[in-house]
Amino acid sequence: MEAKAQARFVRVTPQKSRRVVNEIRGKRALDAVDVLTYAPQAVARDVKKIVLSALANAHYAADQAGERFDEADFYIAAAYVDEGPTMKRIRPRAQGRANRILKRTSHITVIVSNEKNEKGA
Repeated sequence: MEAKAQARFVRVTPQKSRRVVNEIRGKRALDAVDVLTYAPQAVARDVKKIVLSALANAHYAADQAGERFDEADFYIAAAYVDEGPTMKRIRPRAQGRANRILKRTSHITVIVSNEKNEKGA
């Protein structure tokens, strides 16, 4: 069984987000939550919420299907960061000039999967 959670328009650059997401890819979901709890990056809090949301989605899907649910069986099957829209701002500079400030956003997606179903398929 797979479940997906996505956070869109997260106000952090995709480059910073990918540093955190690359650390949890392939780990067990509960281990990933532990890693994210103590990660020093600010975006780790957002990624942790996404992983927990994906687990909750898997729990809901298991209840709807009448299947057994155990958080310990799930792992991060896929986690990726896409670039969202960039907000453009102007910063005044000397002699009437202006510099452009780019405020980047990210779309973060996490897919959790049940190991035994994936190996059997």
